[in-house]
Amino acid sequence: MKRTRPGRGRWTLALCLSLCACASSGQAIRPFSSDGCSLFPDGAGKQPELWQACCVRHDLAYWRGGSAAERQQADAALRDCVFEQSGDRLLAGQMYRGVRLGGTPALPTGFRWAYGWPYGRGYQALSEAERAAAAADPLASACARQVTGACVKD
Repeated sequence: MKRTRPGRGRWTLALCLSLCACASSGQAIRPFSSDGCSLFPDGAGKQPELWQACCVRHDLAYWRGGSAAERQQADAALRDCVFEQSGDRLLAGQMYRGVRLGGTPALPTGFRWAYGWPYGRGYQALSEAERAAAAADPLASACARQVTGACVKD
């Protein structure tokens, strides 16, 4: 059995974590995209897009990313918007629980927190330059002003 010096594994882990953190900083944000209410209907019955605008606004926040507190605010805003549109507290609560579980930045999905940035960013506040880059995205800016069907990928 090969012996290693004490503490060597900790240094290796620290180096790997540092490199991962650096890998996501300074990279450009991908263009904004939204599929509406990922893995969930955009509406119901005769109103198939009833709460879709809520989901697109939520996608804008998730695409941009930021701190854990900002994610909490985005998820609460989704819940409140869906309740306002549908009047269904149970539905709004289900969507809220779904995004809290499935939207973690730890999962390598296309709908995770900070999905506009390379995977591995996690909960990281945006620098002024990153805020400006996100604000400059033409589709994100248009969708933030007025959510339309053009904001959702087919």
